[in-house]
Amino acid sequence: MSRQQTHQRSDIYSRITDKIIAELEQGVRPWIKPWRSAHANDRITRPLRHNGQPYSGINVLLLWSEAIARGFTSPTWMTFRQARELGAAVRKGETGTLIVFASSFILTETNDMGEDVERNIPFLKPYTVFNVDQIAGLDARFHQVTPVQDPIVRIGHADRFFANTGALIRHGGSTAYYAPARDYIQMPALEAFRDAASYVAILSHEMTHWTAAPHRLDRDLSRYARDQSERAREELIAELGSCFLCADLGIVPELEPRPDHASYLDAWLKVLASDKRAIFVAAGHAQRAVSYLHHLQPDQIDEGAAV
Repeated sequence: MSRQQTHQRSDIYSRITDKIIAELEQGVRPWIKPWRSAHANDRITRPLRHNGQPYSGINVLLLWSEAIARGFTSPTWMTFRQARELGAAVRKGETGTLIVFASSFILTETNDMGEDVERNIPFLKPYTVFNVDQIAGLDARFHQVTPVQDPIVRIGHADRFFANTGALIRHGGSTAYYAPARDYIQMPALEAFRDAASYVAILSHEMTHWTAAPHRLDRDLSRYARDQSERAREELIAELGSCFLCADLGIVPELEPRPDHASYLDAWLKVLASDKRAIFVAAGHAQRAVSYLHHLQPDQIDEGAAV
């Protein structure tokens, strides 16, 4: 990789991370979307590509954040070229939103022993998308309002989703946590929560922790209890995983911070300031966790597979 390519990639990490840090410093979690909108008819969703596929990972955060900041009501985004191919056009004066395509390539090098060694080199490619609200001339399918599913039905679907994972979920006490040594999730009783949606949001958080077990996705939690930085990184993964999963399940939790939110917010700021790749890594782990939970569902297609 050339020095210029390395600088460009570092600049992408810095630009995106600095934007998220600025929002966190204002007390705004950019991954918490004000779900309700007139266009979506109170429907919760991930940001969608022009073909209806959901975005994943860091792009979910970037597009949610931009939709919040600019008041966009449509969940759908597309490039300038895609709009033209659909016979539409970005309105004059509109500015786009930076997102990234993440992939990798194989680089073959010769080591000191004269042997060819392959290395997997990750890379980021930035590109710009526009929200449907910024585009004129799109046909009616991009402006259709999706019927709202009854909240009770959505909660029932979420209950089945969690049951299908096979996770051991115990109820009682006043705190929610995942116990790695005994591999179970502890939840307060449903009645202890503001509403069922809040219960689902917290359980989604703990389910993301649950995926870290060695026989699942094998995220290292060995230093979680004694290393504040490692704890912050894992809590950031669980926070994002909960948001992604709630979106996939159509759940609209109240924006009520956990009691430990303030301490986590401070720790997240320290991690992001010292490591410009941390939010990308956390979003990637959160995406893999949610995809893993989707794959445990019978005949379930992973709704968060597209980048």
